[in-house]
Amino acid sequence: MAPRFPPVSAYDPPLRTRRTAAADLDGRLLASSSAFPYYFLIALEAGSYLRALALLLISPLLLVLYVGVSEAAAIALLVFVSFAGLRARDVEAVARGVLPRHYAAGVRADTWEVFRGAGAERRVVVTASPAVMVGEFVREFLGAEVAGTELETFAGGKRFTGRIKAVLVGKRKREVVEKLFAGGDMPDVGLGDRESDHDFMAICKEAYMVPTDKRAPRASPDSLLSRAIFHDGRLVRRPDPPQAFFALAYLPFGFVIALLRVFLNLPIPPHLVHHTYALMGIRLAVRGTPPPAPCPGTPGSLLVCNHRTALDPIILNIALGRPVTCVTYSVSKLSTAISPIPAVALTRDRTTDAARIAALLESGRDVVVCPEGTTCREPFLLRFSALFADLTDRIVPVALEAQQGTYYGSTARGWKFLDPYFFYMNPRPGYEVTFLPALRPEETCGAGGRSAVDVANHVQRVIAKELGYKCTTLTRKDKYMKLAGNDGRVAPVAGPGFNGKKFP
Repeated sequence: MAPRFPPVSAYDPPLRTRRTAAADLDGRLLASSSAFPYYFLIALEAGSYLRALALLLISPLLLVLYVGVSEAAAIALLVFVSFAGLRARDVEAVARGVLPRHYAAGVRADTWEVFRGAGAERRVVVTASPAVMVGEFVREFLGAEVAGTELETFAGGKRFTGRIKAVLVGKRKREVVEKLFAGGDMPDVGLGDRESDHDFMAICKEAYMVPTDKRAPRASPDSLLSRAIFHDGRLVRRPDPPQAFFALAYLPFGFVIALLRVFLNLPIPPHLVHHTYALMGIRLAVRGTPPPAPCPGTPGSLLVCNHRTALDPIILNIALGRPVTCVTYSVSKLSTAISPIPAVALTRDRTTDAARIAALLESGRDVVVCPEGTTCREPFLLRFSALFADLTDRIVPVALEAQQGTYYGSTARGWKFLDPYFFYMNPRPGYEVTFLPALRPEETCGAGGRSAVDVANHVQRVIAKELGYKCTTLTRKDKYMKLAGNDGRVAPVAGPGFNGKKFP
């Protein structure tokens, strides 16, 4: 018996003009047919460790329900465990800041090419996944409308009950497509991968089956309509069940290891720490020629680096083998207690802050500054603040790269005081520090007469070239508005006299 619909490989773009397309998500536009990792991220990031553990433990039951009972029954239980009692704003934040990166990494190149080309005027994604979970990704990265499963809420819409109004599978998908295309002109192309998609595919002018292939080539990030430059969440890898199990099971042991890595290294002199790091499984690679220590009576160097984690100044201190001073806008009490380097609090007043940094340099201290103002996980550099550029001509660019295999040591919405611990919790964390040549006199504001903005942009380009990153004009405010819905400002915790505390 011939298959009802041809495979997507039979799609012929020049055959006729298509303007609208409808497709399911998991297993069609995405290479993997399993939505479990995304529900797990909701349970973990919007819920808790225990909720994520509960979801992981019932995953075999979910599989039995899916295969032996129905897709709708499995989805109903999956949604209940993941969403029941969660605040809507927390779920929306995870859908905006955590899920898009994982979704984007799994987009199939072949089906995305068909979906994008056939839906030049209108694209619709019809999925059994909750609309609140997939909507942000579908709209921003695929440029499509989304019709997904709707969830019940209580407390005035502020929390989810965990119940479903109607799972969008089978005939319900067809009903939704007919409603969305109420004018009578059905989608030119429909894409599905299973029998429950046949109902909506049957009303499309052309329909194609997407064969299951977890190894199908992925769409390049540049081919999508957006890039996940900013993202949040603690997990580095997509949490398929094996990876999810490791991330949860290893967490308690990793925390103990992190405590040992932090506190056993505190009394060690900086020039010896790289040896203890090696013994503790922390990789530290130092390249280039560090600037010489300032002679008595001479100004210190301004070390300008990109910002990967809160540990950047400490790692730089270890790579140099001598003390450095860092400037920061906010200092937590816990960070102050455990950090081996001094920090100076800034006030966000440009004149006051410039005078404070200049005084530190004149006193003979080497000062570390991260002009991006916040961390960025992806291979991009945010705009460099020009504050540092006209303070001294002794500017040394430093390129930093952090290796994090399981947990991210940075967060926008989570508990920031845990950031250093999450970095050290990784089984094999690492850092690469590259000292680049100091700026030549003609490249500076003083001797070269260049503007502070020109110098800042030049340093950004030099570091980006060394790392193979791309420069952007994005700022700290852009990051926090995207991930946390605020501008990322934190009130300083100390007054103008604060200049001797420590932080990581």
